[in-house]
Amino acid sequence: MNQHQTYGTLLPHHRLFAYKKSLELLAAVRSAQIRDAKLRDEALRAAKGSCLNIAEGAGRVSRGDKARAYAIARGECVEAVAATEIAGATGDAIADVVTIVVELGIELYLMLGGVD
Repeated sequence: MNQHQTYGTLLPHHRLFAYKKSLELLAAVRSAQIRDAKLRDEALRAAKGSCLNIAEGAGRVSRGDKARAYAIARGECVEAVAATEIAGATGDAIADVVTIVVELGIELYLMLGGVD
């Protein structure tokens, strides 16, 4: 039994598919093995920020607070994907994994209401 199965019913973010998807995105960004230190820092920071803001939004009560946190998470998601794409475009990341990061980013973006 993992920590989410044990404690998942106590914390609201564990029940969100978007939170699970954000963790997949974070893992994929790490797997891209970005060699450029600045881009790696940007991509990882943004991917972590997306996870954290989704969790924060899940813990908020008011609709406005939730919307603000999810909007920030959406922006962090896009930043993580863009940093990874740029690393891929410059040969500083594993190309096949960059594709996976983009696909996960699209899925997460749409989950967070990213239809303009």
